[in-house]
Amino acid sequence: MDERRNISTTRHSSNEIVRANFGTVRKGYDPNEVRTYLEGVAREMHLFETRVQELQQQLAEAQRRAANPVLDEATLAGALGSQSAAILRSAHEEAGRVTAEAQERATAIYAQAQERAATYLVESQERAAAIVSEAEATATHLDGEARAAAQRLVESAKVNGEALVERAREQGRAIVAQAQEARKAVLNDLAVKRKSMHLQIEQMRAARDSLHTSITSVRESVEGVLSGLMSSDEGARAAAIEALRNRPPEAEPSEDEILAAVPLREVPDVAPVALETPDLSTVSAPAVTEDPAPAPKSESTVKGGAAAADSEPIGEGEPAADVVEEIFARLRKATLEERGAAAPAPKRAPVVSNAPSTPAEELFARRDAALDTSLALLTRKVKRALQDDQNVMLEKLRNVSGVITNEMEDEFAQRRRYAEAAGDVLRDVALAGAQFAGEETGTVTTVTDFTAVDEAAADLAVTIVLALRKRIQADGNGSGDDRANAAYKEWRGARVERLCTDVARRAFHAGVVGAMAGGHVRFLCAPGDAPCDACALDASTGVHAVGTPFPSGQLYPPLHAGCACAVVPA
Repeated sequence: MDERRNISTTRHSSNEIVRANFGTVRKGYDPNEVRTYLEGVAREMHLFETRVQELQQQLAEAQRRAANPVLDEATLAGALGSQSAAILRSAHEEAGRVTAEAQERATAIYAQAQERAATYLVESQERAAAIVSEAEATATHLDGEARAAAQRLVESAKVNGEALVERAREQGRAIVAQAQEARKAVLNDLAVKRKSMHLQIEQMRAARDSLHTSITSVRESVEGVLSGLMSSDEGARAAAIEALRNRPPEAEPSEDEILAAVPLREVPDVAPVALETPDLSTVSAPAVTEDPAPAPKSESTVKGGAAAADSEPIGEGEPAADVVEEIFARLRKATLEERGAAAPAPKRAPVVSNAPSTPAEELFARRDAALDTSLALLTRKVKRALQDDQNVMLEKLRNVSGVITNEMEDEFAQRRRYAEAAGDVLRDVALAGAQFAGEETGTVTTVTDFTAVDEAAADLAVTIVLALRKRIQADGNGSGDDRANAAYKEWRGARVERLCTDVARRAFHAGVVGAMAGGHVRFLCAPGDAPCDACALDASTGVHAVGTPFPSGQLYPPLHAGCACAVVPA
């Protein structure tokens, strides 16, 4: 007899609870947590349903056994007697009672399970509804807060943007005002310079007019003097002629008498000198004007001429070169006078004083003097290695065009060529640096560790080889030998000389530092050159212990390409 009671008209199984779906809202409760809780409720419902099914099966089995006993009472009573029948009857009654209790208990458990399941379902639905409502409220609240925050951010951005725009406008106005002021200052400066230039031009024009007036007056004076000389010459000639006319006739002296009256001296014979015939095509011969009536010479005129010839000194054994120079000087002077130009004044070579004026300049002069010979030798050796390297590279790249990859010589072989060319010279430079340090300290010093010098030679080789290979490989046009010639041409001049100078200074200072091991040195900036920030920082440290890097991170200069700074013993 099935007396199960339905607690609720809407029953839900565990599978329905597990498969239950709920609508999602934005920013609500976590659906995974809700799903986990519903799965727990479904597992409990499943356990209750399983227990109810087991009890129902036990009840059905008891009812079946009670309904279909194996032996009836009559048979048992006949076989066992009345007492056994009473025992069997009481057993049947007890079985009925137990069965009734079991049915009631099963019914109660089933009802209780349904009630608990219904309660759990209602609670889960209520909790889910509460969670959903709470999630919706939270989502609504968060959405409101987000909208309010977004609105605040938008308003703040607007305010900040307006402030930035206003500030930018103010800065723009200030910049425009500064530009206008600068423009006014430049225009005023230009106006002042223009006025001064106009004034200078006017002064130059006035000076030109004054010079023109002076030249004109000088020309007029010269012309007056020349006309006076011409008139005086004509007057003297006319006076001489008139005196000769008024003079009483006398017997003309013979030539022997004139020569006897004039003392003559012997003139030594001068060896003939072969002179080059000067080019007289540029020299115009002076115009010869014939006098219409030449005046006869008087005795006084002849005697005066003889005396003048006697009083003029005659050089004895004058060098022919001086004569030639005098002839060409006169020809140049005549050419310049014909062209209306003045003879240029001889130029004087400017006097340059190389004597150092300060102790620092003296130190740098001594360092450069110690480097001169070795630097020249280093440059020659590197250039010779460059030429040898070029010959090898031209042989490798002959009849090669396009992209060059493995056609060139091995890079390490190239580096070895330059490192070997510079290694011995740089060691001599390091020894010169050690000798320089010894002269400064008054001790005998030397260098035994040439690791830094070998590194300098390797760096020189790497710099040249990488630059050459990169230059040859970068240009993809033309033949390989033409590209190699163009690359090596860039390194033949001042470029390799600058690199050799930097490397030689590096080796020299490595020798100074190596000779001063355990001592102290000072960093000196090159006089006459504006130091860079790193050089000025190292120079500001004063006395510095050898072996510890300077603030720039280097042990000694050069700190950059072309750096002429130095380290000296402290």
